This record gives sequence, structure tokens and C-alpha cells, in this order.
Amino acid sequence: MPYLATISNFSDNSGYLIAPPDSQLTITSEWFDVEYWNQQDAIIGQSTGRNITYFFETGQQKYVLRHYYRGGLVGKFAKDGYFYFGVKKSRVFLEFEMLLQMQQLGLPIPTPIAAKLSRRLLHYRADIIMQLIDNATDLIGILLKRPLKADEWQNIGKTIAKFHQNGVYHADLNIHNIMLDADGKVWLIDFDRGEFKPKDKKWQQANLKRLLRSFEKEKGKFPHLNWHMHNWHTVVHAYQSQMSKGK
Repeated sequence: MPYLATISNFSDNSGYLIAPPDSQLTITSEWFDVEYWNQQDAIIGQSTGRNITYFFETGQQKYVLRHYYRGGLVGKFAKDGYFYFGVKKSRVFLEFEMLLQMQQLGLPIPTPIAAKLSRRLLHYRADIIMQLIDNATDLIGILLKRPLKADEWQNIGKTIAKFHQNGVYHADLNIHNIMLDADGKVWLIDFDRGEFKPKDKKWQQANLKRLLRSFEKEKGKFPHLNWHMHNWHTVVHAYQSQMSKGK
């Protein structure tokens, strides 16, 4: 399958621009500079997970700006530098390309806008911009405030199943990367290190177990979290029901 994303150079030679082939936006390197948006008084919020993600508004549209950081032990020594083996092998290009493919499949993911890769010798740094999902909150943010209804839990299970039916493997499926909007629609975000895989119950079940561990971990940290094991059974039952239907 040919690549959907296009690659070009910024006019200031600050790196590579990765974008959808039909983009109508004029993206400059400043788009990836948080200080630039601060000066424009365009920052409208941020999420503080393991690393900060910024939200900004321009041209009456709202966007998410995320920098790529390393995790684990390596991240303690090389916070945001990756070995460069070519643009199309970079984590930022692979995630951007995957987002475009999932968008074509009609899956509920944030719309990819642009990405930047800056190379220095054998290393690169990267950023990605996506459209902000309107009136959406991550699952942990909701569960800290209120319990979900049964149909909301069912929608989570069905949505995960639809991704799995399309061979989508989410490398970090947890309750921070599942969002619900004001209409109750479920979205998945953050597909760094994700990939398309041949459909197989082994990785699909491992994906679900990872999500369960996320619920258990957050429940341990926040005993008042509105989650109980019977909620998980509702998710799994809806997941299995959707999987049995096919796409």
C-alpha cells in the first residue's frame, strides 16, 4: 500500500514537514513552537500526564501539540532524542501514517494535521499536531468525577473491538488514552508505536489485559475512582459481542 502522508522540507530548512496529501493549511515550523503560540496568546490549555501536551487555537480551530519523549530507562538518559534511520522509519511518520489510514477506515481517532522531524547528525526530535476532539475528556478524568452508565461501558468495549477488527494494535491502551465526548462517542488517542497486525486473539487479548491493568493501577492510586470489576465485565461482554459480528 502506498504511503498516504507527504514529506517536504520547511522553507527555513529546520526539518521535515509531514502532512496529509490534501492539506489546505500553510504549516510553518513555528506551529511546533509552544513559545510562538504563547506569544500569540493562543494556548488554551494543556494536559499533564507523563509529559505536557499543549492545546492551542488558531483560525477558529483547536489543535493539540505533542512532543515525542522517550519513556522507561532510556528516557532518563535521552529524553527526546531518537536514532535516525530515515524519515519513513521514524516514530512520528509511522504514527502519522497510521492515523491517516485509520481515518480512511472511519475509526474514531483525532484528525492528524501535521508533524515535524528535526534531524541533527544521527539523531532526531519530533512533534505532532492533531485536531482537538471537541468536548471530550479522557476516561480517568470522567471516572474521578462520576460513574459511567452501562451503555457508556458497552460503547468502550464495542469501540475497542472495531479497532481490533481492523487489525489496529494500540501499544499503550490505557484509561488515559480513551476519551468520551459530550455525545458519548468513544475515541482512542496516542498511537505512538502502534501498528496494523494480522488479526490474532493473542495480541488482542494482551491489549485488553493491558487496559485492565490500567484500571486496577488507577483504582489503587485513587480508591474513589468510579470503577469496579463488574464494569470491566460489561466492557468485555460488549467487546466479544462486537467481535462476533465481524466489521
